[in-house]
Amino acid sequence: MKALQEKIRREGRVKDGSILKVDHFLNHQLDIPFLQAIGQEFYRLYGNENITKIFTIESSGIAIASIAALYFEVPVVFAKKAKSQNLDGELYTSSVRSYTYGKDFTITVAKKFLTPQDRVLIIDDFLAEGNAMRGLLEVTEQSGAEVVGLGIVIEKGFQSGGRDLRARGYRLESLAIVKEFVGDQVVFDD
Repeated sequence: MKALQEKIRREGRVKDGSILKVDHFLNHQLDIPFLQAIGQEFYRLYGNENITKIFTIESSGIAIASIAALYFEVPVVFAKKAKSQNLDGELYTSSVRSYTYGKDFTITVAKKFLTPQDRVLIIDDFLAEGNAMRGLLEVTEQSGAEVVGLGIVIEKGFQSGGRDLRARGYRLESLAIVKEFVGDQVVFDD
């Protein structure tokens, strides 16, 4: 998605040589009209797949998944990173290592929200090593739901997550794939 690449070049910032900060529009302050374009692009890519649920992880994936869900006209289910008192009933769980925070989370989803009848599109903001995605896939597998595809806004192509998921046979569509960071510049795979 060329518009996303241009927005990253204009508003993104490379930190410590390995972290891409896009907090001006994607994961702290939200540029809603731009997120609408992202949602439309995911719908263009997966709109014919009879998706019944969009699945993500809190917190940065929620806004993206919610706007995409408007086009698919389906609910969004998000995995919680902390067990809260308002979670009731039986739960699916998985352990996820956060690349950004450098710590492990146990993600949880109430079983009533993912079922074997569901066709799921998993959406997230970033894909680096693929830890969050593996956790979401594990929860989806526990539920018996079918994973139709994986939608990522920004993939760090120089890390192993995307390669591993594609090698496992998943349909992975990333809207921008970062090839490398050269100083403070972002180089994309075209």
